[in-house]
Amino acid sequence: MAIIYHDRYLDHYQDPYHPESPERLIAIRSKLKEEDLYTDVLKPEPATEADLETIHTREHIDFIKNAGEGRLDMDTQSHEDTFEIALLACGGALLAADTAFTQKKPAMALLRPPGHHAGTDYCGGFCYFNNIALAAQHMRGKVDRVAVVDIDVHHGNGTSDIFKKRSEVLYISTHQWGIFPGTGPLTQVGEGAGEGFTINLPFTGRSGDTTYIKAFDEIVEPVINQFRPQALLVSLGGDAHYMDPLATLTLSSHGYITLADRLYELAKTHCGGGISFYLEGGYHTRALAEIVAGIMGRFADRNLSIEFSKVYDGHLFGQDVIERVKEIQASYWKV
Repeated sequence: MAIIYHDRYLDHYQDPYHPESPERLIAIRSKLKEEDLYTDVLKPEPATEADLETIHTREHIDFIKNAGEGRLDMDTQSHEDTFEIALLACGGALLAADTAFTQKKPAMALLRPPGHHAGTDYCGGFCYFNNIALAAQHMRGKVDRVAVVDIDVHHGNGTSDIFKKRSEVLYISTHQWGIFPGTGPLTQVGEGAGEGFTINLPFTGRSGDTTYIKAFDEIVEPVINQFRPQALLVSLGGDAHYMDPLATLTLSSHGYITLADRLYELAKTHCGGGISFYLEGGYHTRALAEIVAGIMGRFADRNLSIEFSKVYDGHLFGQDVIERVKEIQASYWKV
């Protein structure tokens, strides 16, 4: 499995004690090295401003480029090197998509800053430019149909907004309802030509392994199999984990690994095995490192020892949401 990483990602910071910190990547790299999984590491080049213009307005690019030192929203700050490092994250996203597509194998993009809260003309939620949306748009130059699956605890409002009117990019988001950014209701299905190509699964707190597996069984996999993507991209946020301090979903590390494995099987069916993962959130560093290492271990036919394996969702807390989403999506898909 290819790893996309650049040392400059460690130079990005918000402010002291901010959860989106360099320690996140430091923990992941340490765990991967400990498990002898830190191999096939590819160093990206920065994306160009022309690349960014395929999904962002010129005004937004210039705003980030010239923001200098300052606060962009209550959680997101700009520093003198923010633009430079954000371009490297976008370049890493492009490299991950190309690697997965050409080599027909998984790629793990260990990117900072993250991206799925950045829209065409806005930033926020620790994000400046939308890494995975840029990669998806890039892949549209190679294939007809691209699927983006977002398993961050927060709704990927930026990704959703960028593709909501398009039918050639399927966007599926699992997230916790009622927290930042407050978007992604189950009734949001896309607009115009894109109606039916957005699927939101806004789970209540405590939803975890059993809820996610049922959602994959009854919605995610059937829809992807009907859509038949030629490229499959995954926003990987480790913050739906029960150890994460910012939310209250309860996925275990085993749950994450199972979901990634299921997505890889779909990629084998539709994309020749090419699937790319893009790091988004995840703020308990040990849990995040375990998730990434566990996924990469599984793809290397290794089952690593897992520390965070408790299942708190034995009662299927997300059952009602799954049934309501199925009722809504039955107009568009066989679910």
